[in-house]
Amino acid sequence: MTIEKTTIKDLVIVTPAVHEDSRGCFFEAYNKSKLSVLGIDIDFVQDNQSFSNKGTLRGLHYQNPPFAQTKLVRVLQGEIMDVAVDLRKDSPTYGKHFGVLLSAENKKQLLVPQGFAHGFSVLSETAVVMYKCDQFYNKQSEGGIRFDDPTLDIDWGMDLKDAIVSEKDLILPNFTNCNGQF
Repeated sequence: MTIEKTTIKDLVIVTPAVHEDSRGCFFEAYNKSKLSVLGIDIDFVQDNQSFSNKGTLRGLHYQNPPFAQTKLVRVLQGEIMDVAVDLRKDSPTYGKHFGVLLSAENKKQLLVPQGFAHGFSVLSETAVVMYKCDQFYNKQSEGGIRFDDPTLDIDWGMDLKDAIVSEKDLILPNFTNCNGQF
């Protein structure tokens, strides 16, 4: 396993060691002890999985303390543009975002720490996304930011006029009006 730093502190890309042969491939998608050696020591308590069609855009979501979540996001099938926005008010990258292409093919994972909003767009015909969380979901602490916020100007890798977005995500506030408490 390797860790690749991004342009935002604490937001990292995790790439497993993949062993390939004539049968296919094998890799450890998660190994607590190997990540711990790399400086990532997180107790995950919940796994979430979604299936989405091409053009689906989910997010941007977060949970406020004390239920803030760290997420380790990976794609089991298909390809997504995965995006995290820094909501930590004391961070030099507050309000900045980072996007990375995650796919079943590249096997990369994005570690999204507490204090970030997270979302993704589906670029393949379908995608199955799975992510680990270090806190249980708590409805009262959820928050979000509108995916097409002009201040953030996120490139989702698709034309936003074709985006399939939930009613819940369509009414999220813009970045300047979000209630992130980080």
